[in-house]
Amino acid sequence: MEFLMDPSIWVGLLTLVVLEIVLGIDNLVFIAILADKLPPKQRDKARIIGLSLALIMRLGLLSLISWMVKLTTPLFSIAQFSFSGRDLILLVGGLFLLFKATTELHERLEGHDEQGTQNRGYASFWSVVAQIVVLDAVFSLDAVITAVGMVNNLAVMMTAVVIAMGVMLLASKSLTRFVNNHPTVVVLCLSFLLMIGLSLIAEGFGFHIPKGYLYAAIGFSILIELFNQIARRNFLKSQSNRPMRERTAEAIQRLMGGKRQNQHEDEPAGDVLPAGETFAEEERHMITGVLTLASRTLRSVMTPRTEISWVDCEQSPAEIRRQLLDTPHSLFPICRHSLDDVIGVVRAKDLLVVLENGENIVAFAEKTPPIVVPETMDVINLLAVLRKAKGRLVVVSNEFGVIQGLVTPLDVLEAIAGEFPDEDETPDVIADGESWIAKGGTDLHLLQQVLDVNTLVSPDDDFTSLAGLLLSKSGQMPVAGEVIEMASLRFEILNVSEYRIERVRITRIKSEHDWEQEQ
Repeated sequence: MEFLMDPSIWVGLLTLVVLEIVLGIDNLVFIAILADKLPPKQRDKARIIGLSLALIMRLGLLSLISWMVKLTTPLFSIAQFSFSGRDLILLVGGLFLLFKATTELHERLEGHDEQGTQNRGYASFWSVVAQIVVLDAVFSLDAVITAVGMVNNLAVMMTAVVIAMGVMLLASKSLTRFVNNHPTVVVLCLSFLLMIGLSLIAEGFGFHIPKGYLYAAIGFSILIELFNQIARRNFLKSQSNRPMRERTAEAIQRLMGGKRQNQHEDEPAGDVLPAGETFAEEERHMITGVLTLASRTLRSVMTPRTEISWVDCEQSPAEIRRQLLDTPHSLFPICRHSLDDVIGVVRAKDLLVVLENGENIVAFAEKTPPIVVPETMDVINLLAVLRKAKGRLVVVSNEFGVIQGLVTPLDVLEAIAGEFPDEDETPDVIADGESWIAKGGTDLHLLQQVLDVNTLVSPDDDFTSLAGLLLSKSGQMPVAGEVIEMASLRFEILNVSEYRIERVRITRIKSEHDWEQEQ
């Protein structure tokens, strides 16, 4: 037990343990790559068997130190190169590393192992173990030769090998999981194996490459990869802080061929697929409508106050009957003198029956009082109100109790799928050659779909119509004939009446590139 008190023994043991761990990391990384080819249930077993075989092989080789010394004796010569048993083992091991690392890199670069885990073909358990054993033989020889060259005490050598292998067994699962979860790390490790295989072949031919050069290159590459992983982690962290709805919407819009918000009109779409090859135009419009529905205000989907058809209960029955027959709507608010004094909401056919029977219109309307919602409600919460309304319209009011508009399920459908004009209505946007004629009350979301642009709607704006956009841009009520240009579009005011913008002509402003293509 006196040798345990020798400080040189402990220093040698500690140094040898560290070196054995360093020399075993390459072995461990390759075992992790090979084990990934097995079914998940067999990976731990293969890893433990591989490292156990490495331990047994190294202990066996240490016990044959005299044989290890003879391995350096030249066996034969070819030209100016002489080869010993150790050289032949290094040559075979180097060629094996080059072959396996090259095939693994080819599989990953070609994407053969990314076809999904369900249809993935796993390798045979014992074939993987056999490859691990061959690899262990190469690295065990290198580790044993290092141990023999550093320490003369066989017990110290064996103790260092056992301790190093124990540390590797404890760290193997975590290292394997990390390597297999990071494809760039796998490629980096395979490049290390290529470099190590080349150095082994050089050693076999008698060209000694200092280990410090290899470790410096590996260390520098690991440092760069560490920076890469930190940058990727920070990017994913920043992305996770964005709402899932926003990230999903952006991804689907890119898939449909739309531009990102920070992408300019003249920038290429990059990896965006052509819209015609992915979604039809109507499909793109509907998907865009669904994705933007949650961000839309109630004002953008409702029928505005100026377009509401309502019945004044103070009118004569003949006048009310004539109004009902001349208007294609099926639901009418019943009011007293003013739209702001709503008594109820009734169906046109039921009201005609009441008029025919001479019943009291006010008493009949009071049976179905209006459902009133504030204009600050979002469209998603409105859906629940429309379900409870059971087909009736919903009245929208502001904070002062003034009716601003009304909403029906059809309005929500139009926000998703586009316009469904009534018989007495004309579409909000009509194509006119290379330009469009739009009503001042046209919803900006609809206008964006028709014009195929994404620069008209901003979540910070407090307007939802084309007229509101033009008034905000102009700063005053424009006059007929006035032209406003924005976002590569030219807006010409055609009609203005009673402080309202009635009709606008919209034309694209052609760039120099467009003129060159036409010529």
